[in-house]
Amino acid sequence: MTLPDLGWTPYFEAFFAPYGKEGYIPARVAIQYRDKYVLYGEGGELQGQVTGRFEFQAKGLDDFPAVGDWVAIQPPVGGGTAVIHAVIERRTKFARKIAGVKTVPQVVAANADVVFLVSGLDDEINIRRIERYLTVAYESGAKPVIVLNKTDLCPDLGPIVAEVTAIAPGVDILPMSARTKVGVEEVAAHLSRGVTGALLGSSGVGKTTIANDLVGEERYRTQEVRETDSRGRHTTSHRELVILPNGGLLIDTPGMREIQLWGDAQSLQASFEDIAMLALDCKFRDCRHDAEPGCNVKAAIEDGRLAPDRYDAYKKLEKEIAYLARRKDQNLQRQETAKWKKITSEIKKTYKNREKP
Repeated sequence: MTLPDLGWTPYFEAFFAPYGKEGYIPARVAIQYRDKYVLYGEGGELQGQVTGRFEFQAKGLDDFPAVGDWVAIQPPVGGGTAVIHAVIERRTKFARKIAGVKTVPQVVAANADVVFLVSGLDDEINIRRIERYLTVAYESGAKPVIVLNKTDLCPDLGPIVAEVTAIAPGVDILPMSARTKVGVEEVAAHLSRGVTGALLGSSGVGKTTIANDLVGEERYRTQEVRETDSRGRHTTSHRELVILPNGGLLIDTPGMREIQLWGDAQSLQASFEDIAMLALDCKFRDCRHDAEPGCNVKAAIEDGRLAPDRYDAYKKLEKEIAYLARRKDQNLQRQETAKWKKITSEIKKTYKNREKP
């Protein structure tokens, strides 16, 4: 394997340069097992672990290596474990807020060029979920591609494609059947040599079967979905970067029961481009599209240019992102307060030591 085969580009080369001068070499995270990692490098597969200093200086979970990350490592001696000293600046990252009350991001996939947002057609298509995934995908910086899997179970595909196209203008939409392998070539065409894709979606949508189709063998265990609710178990138990036969790379991820946003207003505007364009003709630049006079967005709802449920979904995500932003600010304030408390404490200790005879 060469570094370009693994997705290495001039972008990573530029950020790695200072570490190269210190004698470190680059490697890419293929699998994460809690505090241990499987790495791919020019020398093949390696085991890796972060340094104690790395752990001490990390401010949060998102500072630690994630699958797809490039890291600066100290090569192992005698076949031992490589030491991870730093994570190279990420070009893209698909992150979500962790479940629960804490406002902490979790990096699901790093440095993906393409994000495949997979939905299953064996149940009623969830447009609102696709909108949510699109918002997070745009925040990641990767190119979103919507995959509508299980076409063999959908007798009338046309209306569904039209409905998804309406809420995702300009996004490639790929109908496929992973079971019958129809449409697999169209997905694989997005993953040329050195290009990294990530499969994202809920449990039971067929991501594992798609991964097996792309790999060309039954590498991952699959389970049948339940007939009662079309939901499967989390077949994929961990995130993994694999090299495909055509030279592309794929990050498979466990199914997510929920996708809590970790984004900002800009990613929301990208996901709801139709509403953003309508807003350009509002009377006031800071129009909130509620009850302001001259609101073109509300006018579009009244004359049928904008569906009410599309508007409701936008307002719901807008409110969620605004709340997230407030929580982020509170976290920063707490971190800043803690930092200055620590500095003040160190200064006091220094003066006390000077006063001692």
